[in-house]
Amino acid sequence: MTPDIFAFAEACLYHSSLEQLLALTKEAQQLAKQKRLCVGQEENVLPISDVLFPNRPVLLPPREMPKRKLTTPAGLAAFFHAIAHVEFVAIYLAWDMVYRFRGLPGVFYYDWLAVAYEEAEHFQLLQKKLQTYGYNYGDLPAHSGLWDLAQYSAEDVLLRLALVPRNMEAHGLDVTPPLIEKFKQLNDEEAVSLLTRILSDEVGHVALGSKWFWYVCEQRYLTPEQTFQRLIADYYRHKGGSLKGRLNYTLRQQAGFSASELAWLEANVC
Repeated sequence: MTPDIFAFAEACLYHSSLEQLLALTKEAQQLAKQKRLCVGQEENVLPISDVLFPNRPVLLPPREMPKRKLTTPAGLAAFFHAIAHVEFVAIYLAWDMVYRFRGLPGVFYYDWLAVAYEEAEHFQLLQKKLQTYGYNYGDLPAHSGLWDLAQYSAEDVLLRLALVPRNMEAHGLDVTPPLIEKFKQLNDEEAVSLLTRILSDEVGHVALGSKWFWYVCEQRYLTPEQTFQRLIADYYRHKGGSLKGRLNYTLRQQAGFSASELAWLEANVC
């Protein structure tokens, strides 16, 4: 019997340790490349509230996370732990995109499996970097806000696409280039190379978000730009807060944002 991508997704989200999650993600991507992984039939989808995470790290609200600077070893360790946590949760986010939203073209599921695989690679590279400071993932607290987006958007793939790749991950395109410059100033070539690799892949992830957002809008006879603005405005109105910092117009345009979307974001949520 041909392995089923939904079975892999369910195992990763509901039945795996950290090590099993990484191994299953690699195995699934290898099978997909060999054209030996099928998109299965419709079946019951388990609730997102039952997704299984490791016991560590301890998760804190973002406002309760300790503030540390990049000028000390402890601060650098905390920084790379925080980035590792983002990439770890991103593996779950990509697998949940595969698992939760059925009835889309098969390439949708292979696209987001590829994203899960790249996020797993990022996490493993960051784990190695973190170990150079004497820490492992889970040794420090992490913020709990990332998975909230998944729970908020669990009922609608269009909302998920707007909030995760085109909001959360797109924000990474804004904040990562200044961090790369900071590590250049610190003469940390390993960190520069690592963050540059992550940034390059994330442009592709956001571009997939844009591609599939436009596809779903077309299927629903919706205007993509107006729909994106409505979904983002509704989210920030409901949750409070906004995007922070300057938009990276160049990278966001490479990832599928239109000039009018960027102008609206600049005027309304920054």
